[in-house]
Amino acid sequence: MPRPALLAKVTTKKYIRQLSQASLYLGFLLVSLAVIATLAFFNKQKLLSLPFIASIISKQTNQKIVNLGNNALNTADTSKTGYKLYDEAAAKVLPDKSFQSKVYLSDSIIKLMQKGVIDREKFEAIYKERGGLPNELKIVLDQSSNTPILLTTDNANIYVNLLWPIGLSNYMASNSQSPVNGKDLYHFASTGGWNIGKEKNGGAYFNKYNIVVLTPDQEALVTKIAKNSYRPCCDNSTFFQDCNHGSALLGLLQLGAAEGLSEEELYKEALVFNSFWFPNNYIQTALYFKVIKNTNWENVDPKTVLSYDYSAISQWSKNVAAEIAKIPNLLPEAKAGGKCGV
Repeated sequence: MPRPALLAKVTTKKYIRQLSQASLYLGFLLVSLAVIATLAFFNKQKLLSLPFIASIISKQTNQKIVNLGNNALNTADTSKTGYKLYDEAAAKVLPDKSFQSKVYLSDSIIKLMQKGVIDREKFEAIYKERGGLPNELKIVLDQSSNTPILLTTDNANIYVNLLWPIGLSNYMASNSQSPVNGKDLYHFASTGGWNIGKEKNGGAYFNKYNIVVLTPDQEALVTKIAKNSYRPCCDNSTFFQDCNHGSALLGLLQLGAAEGLSEEELYKEALVFNSFWFPNNYIQTALYFKVIKNTNWENVDPKTVLSYDYSAISQWSKNVAAEIAKIPNLLPEAKAGGKCGV
Protein backbone atom coordinates (compact mmCIF):
# COMPACT_ATOMS: atom_id res chain seq x y z
CA MET A 1 0.00 0.00 0.00
CA PRO A 2 1.20 3.53 -0.75
CA ARG A 3 2.37 5.43 2.21
CA PRO A 4 0.11 8.32 3.37
CA ALA A 5 2.82 10.93 2.74
CA LEU A 6 3.38 9.70 -0.85
CA LEU A 7 -0.39 9.59 -1.52
CA ALA A 8 -0.79 13.14 -0.25
CA LYS A 9 2.07 14.28 -2.48
CA VAL A 10 0.49 12.74 -5.61
CA THR A 11 -2.94 14.20 -4.77
CA THR A 12 -1.42 17.65 -4.29
CA LYS A 13 0.35 17.51 -7.68
CA LYS A 14 -2.89 16.43 -9.39
CA TYR A 15 -4.81 19.28 -7.71
CA ILE A 16 -2.15 21.81 -8.74
CA ARG A 17 -2.25 20.56 -12.34
CA GLN A 18 -6.09 20.86 -12.46
CA LEU A 19 -5.90 24.30 -10.88
CA SER A 20 -3.32 25.35 -13.46
CA GLN A 21 -5.56 24.20 -16.33
CA ALA A 22 -8.54 26.02 -14.84
CA SER A 23 -6.42 29.16 -14.53
CA LEU A 24 -5.44 28.91 -18.19
CA TYR A 25 -9.09 28.60 -19.26
CA LEU A 26 -10.08 31.51 -17.03
CA GLY A 27 -7.22 33.60 -18.35
CA PHE A 28 -8.17 32.87 -21.96
CA LEU A 29 -11.79 33.82 -21.20
CA LEU A 30 -10.76 37.09 -19.56
CA VAL A 31 -8.45 37.99 -22.44
CA SER A 32 -11.22 37.23 -24.96
CA LEU A 33 -13.67 39.39 -23.05
CA ALA A 34 -11.11 42.17 -22.87
CA VAL A 35 -10.55 42.03 -26.65
CA ILE A 36 -14.29 42.13 -27.32
CA ALA A 37 -14.74 45.02 -24.88
CA THR A 38 -11.88 46.91 -26.53
CA LEU A 39 -13.33 46.38 -30.01
CA ALA A 40 -16.74 47.44 -28.79
CA PHE A 41 -15.30 50.58 -27.23
CA PHE A 42 -13.15 51.64 -30.16
CA ASN A 43 -15.26 50.28 -33.00
CA LYS A 44 -18.84 50.17 -31.73
CA GLN A 45 -20.27 51.21 -35.09
CA LYS A 46 -18.49 48.32 -36.83
CA LEU A 47 -19.92 45.78 -34.40
CA LEU A 48 -23.40 47.26 -34.66
CA SER A 49 -23.22 47.01 -38.43
CA LEU A 50 -23.08 43.22 -38.24
CA PRO A 51 -26.59 41.93 -38.99
CA PHE A 52 -26.73 39.38 -36.16
CA ILE A 53 -25.62 42.02 -33.62
CA ALA A 54 -28.07 44.59 -34.98
CA SER A 55 -30.84 41.98 -34.97
CA ILE A 56 -30.28 41.21 -31.28
CA ILE A 57 -30.25 44.89 -30.40
CA SER A 58 -33.34 45.67 -32.48
CA LYS A 59 -35.30 42.97 -30.65
CA GLN A 60 -34.29 44.47 -27.31
CA THR A 61 -35.25 48.03 -28.16
CA ASN A 62 -38.51 49.71 -29.02
CA GLN A 63 -37.05 51.91 -31.73
CA LYS A 64 -39.46 52.58 -34.59
CA ILE A 65 -38.79 52.85 -38.31
CA VAL A 66 -37.59 56.41 -38.70
CA ASN A 67 -38.79 57.35 -42.19
CA LEU A 68 -41.63 55.05 -43.18
CA GLY A 69 -43.48 57.93 -44.83
CA ASN A 70 -40.80 58.02 -47.53
CA ASN A 71 -42.17 54.69 -48.80
CA ALA A 72 -45.26 56.47 -50.15
CA LEU A 73 -46.30 55.13 -53.55
CA ASN A 74 -47.30 58.00 -55.81
CA THR A 75 -49.88 57.63 -58.56
CA ALA A 76 -49.48 59.59 -61.77
CA ASP A 77 -52.57 61.46 -62.97
CA THR A 78 -52.01 61.91 -66.69
CA SER A 79 -55.41 63.38 -67.52
CA LYS A 80 -55.44 66.74 -69.27
CA THR A 81 -55.60 69.68 -66.88
CA GLY A 82 -56.28 72.51 -69.31
CA TYR A 83 -52.94 74.10 -68.38
CA LYS A 84 -51.11 73.97 -71.71
CA LEU A 85 -47.48 74.08 -70.58
CA TYR A 86 -48.15 71.70 -67.70
CA ASP A 87 -49.85 69.16 -69.98
CA GLU A 88 -47.00 69.39 -72.48
CA ALA A 89 -44.47 68.80 -69.70
CA ALA A 90 -46.44 65.81 -68.39
CA ALA A 91 -46.49 64.27 -71.89
CA LYS A 92 -42.70 64.50 -72.07
CA VAL A 93 -41.95 63.30 -68.54
CA LEU A 94 -44.36 60.34 -68.91
CA PRO A 95 -44.12 59.68 -72.67
CA ASP A 96 -47.26 57.91 -73.93
CA LYS A 97 -47.72 56.81 -70.31
CA SER A 98 -44.98 54.21 -70.86
CA PHE A 99 -41.22 53.82 -71.28
CA GLN A 100 -39.36 51.00 -73.01
CA SER A 101 -36.44 50.33 -70.71
CA LYS A 102 -33.26 48.51 -71.73
CA VAL A 103 -33.09 46.77 -68.35
CA TYR A 104 -34.51 43.29 -67.76
CA LEU A 105 -35.02 41.34 -64.54
CA SER A 106 -33.19 38.19 -65.67
CA ASP A 107 -33.30 35.56 -62.89
CA SER A 108 -33.15 38.09 -60.03
CA ILE A 109 -36.71 37.52 -58.81
CA ILE A 110 -36.27 33.74 -58.87
CA LYS A 111 -33.11 34.09 -56.75
CA LEU A 112 -34.86 36.44 -54.32
CA MET A 113 -37.61 33.88 -53.73
CA GLN A 114 -35.09 31.04 -53.36
CA LYS A 115 -33.27 33.03 -50.68
CA GLY A 116 -36.50 33.99 -48.91
CA VAL A 117 -36.08 37.71 -49.55
CA ILE A 118 -39.44 37.56 -51.34
CA ASP A 119 -42.10 35.34 -49.80
CA ARG A 120 -44.26 34.50 -52.78
CA GLU A 121 -47.39 33.97 -50.73
CA LYS A 122 -47.04 37.38 -49.05
CA PHE A 123 -46.14 39.08 -52.31
CA GLU A 124 -49.12 37.71 -54.21
CA ALA A 125 -51.46 38.46 -51.30
CA ILE A 126 -50.70 42.17 -51.64
CA TYR A 127 -51.77 42.25 -55.26
CA LYS A 128 -54.71 39.92 -54.78
CA GLU A 129 -56.32 42.77 -52.86
CA ARG A 130 -55.50 45.11 -55.76
CA GLY A 131 -56.91 43.02 -58.57
CA GLY A 132 -53.94 40.69 -59.05
CA LEU A 133 -50.61 41.01 -60.82
CA PRO A 134 -50.64 41.73 -64.57
CA ASN A 135 -50.00 38.55 -66.58
CA GLU A 136 -46.65 39.80 -67.89
CA LEU A 137 -45.42 40.25 -64.31
CA LYS A 138 -46.75 36.95 -62.97
CA ILE A 139 -44.23 35.26 -65.26
CA VAL A 140 -41.18 36.71 -63.46
CA LEU A 141 -42.19 34.83 -60.31
CA ASP A 142 -41.80 31.54 -62.15
CA GLN A 143 -39.05 31.96 -64.69
CA SER A 144 -36.11 34.10 -65.73
CA SER A 145 -37.03 37.04 -67.95
CA ASN A 146 -34.78 38.63 -70.56
CA THR A 147 -37.60 40.82 -71.83
CA PRO A 148 -36.77 44.49 -71.22
CA ILE A 149 -39.07 46.24 -68.74
CA LEU A 150 -41.97 48.17 -70.23
CA LEU A 151 -42.59 50.74 -67.51
CA THR A 152 -46.10 52.20 -67.43
CA THR A 153 -48.12 54.45 -65.17
CA ASP A 154 -50.07 51.32 -64.18
CA ASN A 155 -47.15 49.05 -63.26
CA ALA A 156 -44.58 51.59 -62.02
CA ASN A 157 -45.36 50.93 -58.35
CA ILE A 158 -45.23 47.16 -58.88
CA TYR A 159 -41.69 47.62 -60.14
CA VAL A 160 -40.85 49.48 -56.93
CA ASN A 161 -41.63 46.25 -55.07
CA LEU A 162 -39.75 44.06 -57.56
CA LEU A 163 -36.61 46.20 -57.64
CA TRP A 164 -36.59 47.15 -53.94
CA PRO A 165 -35.45 43.73 -52.63
CA ILE A 166 -32.72 43.61 -55.28
CA GLY A 167 -31.14 46.86 -54.10
CA LEU A 168 -31.67 45.86 -50.48
CA SER A 169 -30.15 42.39 -50.57
CA ASN A 170 -27.69 42.40 -53.46
CA TYR A 171 -24.05 42.28 -52.36
CA MET A 172 -21.68 45.10 -53.21
CA ALA A 173 -18.39 45.56 -51.39
CA SER A 174 -19.03 49.32 -51.34
CA ASN A 175 -22.17 48.76 -49.25
CA SER A 176 -19.92 48.32 -46.24
CA GLN A 177 -19.66 52.13 -46.39
CA SER A 178 -23.40 52.68 -46.85
CA PRO A 179 -24.97 55.01 -44.25
CA VAL A 180 -27.65 52.33 -43.84
CA ASN A 181 -25.00 49.90 -42.59
CA GLY A 182 -24.92 50.89 -38.95
CA LYS A 183 -26.74 50.71 -35.63
CA ASP A 184 -30.05 51.75 -37.26
CA LEU A 185 -29.90 49.08 -39.96
CA TYR A 186 -33.18 47.50 -38.93
CA HIS A 187 -35.03 50.79 -38.52
CA PHE A 188 -35.10 52.36 -41.98
CA ALA A 189 -38.12 52.31 -44.26
CA SER A 190 -36.08 50.27 -46.76
CA THR A 191 -35.24 47.58 -44.20
CA GLY A 192 -37.95 47.58 -41.54
CA GLY A 193 -40.49 48.40 -44.22
CA TRP A 194 -39.67 45.26 -46.23
CA ASN A 195 -41.99 42.79 -44.49
CA ILE A 196 -42.85 40.47 -47.38
CA GLY A 197 -39.83 38.21 -47.04
CA LYS A 198 -39.44 35.17 -44.80
CA GLU A 199 -37.77 37.32 -42.14
CA LYS A 200 -39.91 39.82 -40.24
CA ASN A 201 -37.46 42.65 -40.90
CA GLY A 202 -35.69 43.24 -44.21
CA GLY A 203 -32.56 44.37 -42.40
CA ALA A 204 -31.67 40.68 -42.18
CA TYR A 205 -31.16 40.68 -45.95
CA PHE A 206 -29.07 43.83 -46.35
CA ASN A 207 -26.09 43.27 -48.69
CA LYS A 208 -26.30 39.52 -48.12
CA TYR A 209 -26.69 37.70 -51.46
CA ASN A 210 -25.21 37.67 -54.96
CA ILE A 211 -28.50 38.31 -56.72
CA VAL A 212 -26.94 40.43 -59.50
CA VAL A 213 -23.26 39.60 -59.99
CA LEU A 214 -21.18 42.67 -60.77
CA THR A 215 -17.58 42.97 -61.92
CA PRO A 216 -15.43 45.44 -59.94
CA ASP A 217 -15.80 48.00 -62.75
CA GLN A 218 -19.57 47.56 -62.86
CA GLU A 219 -19.85 47.93 -59.10
CA ALA A 220 -17.71 51.07 -59.22
CA LEU A 221 -20.03 52.53 -61.87
CA VAL A 222 -23.16 51.69 -59.86
CA THR A 223 -21.65 53.19 -56.71
CA LYS A 224 -20.60 56.36 -58.55
CA ILE A 225 -24.07 56.97 -60.00
CA ALA A 226 -25.80 55.97 -56.74
CA LYS A 227 -23.77 58.54 -54.81
CA ASN A 228 -24.66 61.26 -57.31
CA SER A 229 -28.39 60.63 -57.77
CA TYR A 230 -31.22 61.67 -55.46
CA ARG A 231 -34.99 61.33 -55.06
CA PRO A 232 -37.56 63.97 -54.05
CA CYS A 233 -38.82 62.29 -50.88
CA CYS A 234 -35.70 63.14 -48.87
CA ASP A 235 -32.20 64.59 -49.16
CA ASN A 236 -30.41 61.24 -49.36
CA SER A 237 -28.60 59.77 -52.34
CA THR A 238 -29.47 56.45 -53.94
CA PHE A 239 -26.41 55.01 -52.19
CA PHE A 240 -28.11 55.91 -48.90
CA GLN A 241 -31.01 53.56 -49.63
CA ASP A 242 -33.12 54.46 -46.61
CA CYS A 243 -36.50 53.98 -48.32
CA ASN A 244 -38.14 51.75 -50.92
CA HIS A 245 -37.47 54.11 -53.85
CA GLY A 246 -33.79 54.35 -52.96
CA SER A 247 -33.41 50.58 -52.79
CA ALA A 248 -35.43 50.13 -55.98
CA LEU A 249 -33.33 52.60 -57.96
CA LEU A 250 -30.13 50.98 -56.67
CA GLY A 251 -31.49 47.61 -57.81
CA LEU A 252 -32.25 49.06 -61.24
CA LEU A 253 -28.70 50.42 -61.54
CA GLN A 254 -27.23 47.06 -60.54
CA LEU A 255 -29.27 45.20 -63.13
CA GLY A 256 -28.46 47.74 -65.84
CA ALA A 257 -24.74 47.76 -65.11
CA ALA A 258 -24.58 43.95 -65.06
CA GLU A 259 -26.33 43.96 -68.45
CA GLY A 260 -23.72 46.28 -69.95
CA LEU A 261 -25.44 49.67 -69.96
CA SER A 262 -23.19 52.72 -70.11
CA GLU A 263 -23.09 55.52 -67.54
CA GLU A 264 -25.16 57.75 -69.82
CA GLU A 265 -27.76 55.02 -70.34
CA LEU A 266 -27.96 54.30 -66.63
CA TYR A 267 -28.58 57.96 -65.79
CA LYS A 268 -31.38 58.07 -68.37
CA GLU A 269 -32.97 54.92 -66.99
CA ALA A 270 -32.70 56.24 -63.43
CA LEU A 271 -34.35 59.55 -64.33
CA VAL A 272 -37.28 57.91 -66.13
CA PHE A 273 -37.96 55.47 -63.29
CA ASN A 274 -37.72 58.30 -60.74
CA SER A 275 -40.11 60.32 -62.91
CA PHE A 276 -42.71 57.54 -62.96
CA TRP A 277 -42.33 57.14 -59.18
CA PHE A 278 -42.45 60.89 -58.44
CA PRO A 279 -44.46 62.26 -61.39
CA ASN A 280 -45.65 65.49 -59.82
CA ASN A 281 -42.11 66.51 -58.87
CA TYR A 282 -40.56 65.82 -62.25
CA ILE A 283 -43.40 67.36 -64.26
CA GLN A 284 -42.72 70.55 -62.32
CA THR A 285 -38.99 70.12 -62.92
CA ALA A 286 -39.63 69.85 -66.67
CA LEU A 287 -41.74 73.02 -66.43
CA TYR A 288 -38.92 74.76 -64.59
CA PHE A 289 -36.37 73.97 -67.29
CA LYS A 290 -38.80 74.95 -70.04
CA VAL A 291 -40.01 78.24 -68.54
CA ILE A 292 -37.06 79.37 -66.42
CA LYS A 293 -34.11 77.85 -68.31
CA ASN A 294 -35.69 77.82 -71.81
CA THR A 295 -34.62 74.18 -72.25
CA ASN A 296 -36.86 71.37 -73.44
CA TRP A 297 -37.02 68.28 -71.23
CA GLU A 298 -35.43 66.02 -73.84
CA ASN A 299 -32.38 68.32 -73.93
CA VAL A 300 -31.78 68.39 -70.18
CA ASP A 301 -28.94 66.15 -68.98
CA PRO A 302 -30.42 63.39 -66.73
CA LYS A 303 -27.32 63.65 -64.53
CA THR A 304 -28.18 67.29 -63.84
CA VAL A 305 -31.81 66.53 -63.03
CA LEU A 306 -30.88 63.69 -60.65
CA SER A 307 -28.31 65.81 -58.83
CA TYR A 308 -28.71 67.14 -55.30
CA ASP A 309 -29.73 70.56 -56.62
CA TYR A 310 -32.78 69.29 -58.51
CA SER A 311 -33.81 65.96 -56.95
CA ALA A 312 -33.09 66.22 -53.22
CA ILE A 313 -36.38 67.42 -51.74
CA SER A 314 -35.02 70.45 -49.88
CA GLN A 315 -33.19 71.75 -52.95
CA TRP A 316 -36.02 70.83 -55.32
CA SER A 317 -38.42 72.81 -53.15
CA LYS A 318 -36.14 75.83 -53.23
CA ASN A 319 -34.77 75.66 -56.77
CA VAL A 320 -37.81 74.32 -58.63
CA ALA A 321 -41.11 74.51 -56.74
CA ALA A 322 -40.52 77.97 -55.29
CA GLU A 323 -39.46 79.39 -58.65
CA ILE A 324 -42.34 78.12 -60.77
CA ALA A 325 -44.83 79.04 -58.03
CA LYS A 326 -43.97 82.68 -58.76
CA ILE A 327 -45.47 82.34 -62.25
CA PRO A 328 -49.28 82.68 -62.25
CA ASN A 329 -51.56 80.20 -63.98
CA LEU A 330 -48.77 77.71 -64.62
CA LEU A 331 -49.78 74.88 -62.28
CA PRO A 332 -53.14 73.16 -61.74
CA GLU A 333 -54.38 72.62 -58.21
CA ALA A 334 -52.27 70.12 -56.32
CA LYS A 335 -53.59 66.57 -56.21
CA ALA A 336 -53.39 64.18 -53.29
CA GLY A 337 -50.35 61.93 -52.92
CA GLY A 338 -50.08 58.21 -52.41
CA LYS A 339 -49.86 55.65 -49.65
CA CYS A 340 -47.09 54.19 -47.55
CA GLY A 341 -45.53 50.74 -47.63
CA VAL A 342 -45.42 47.93 -50.17
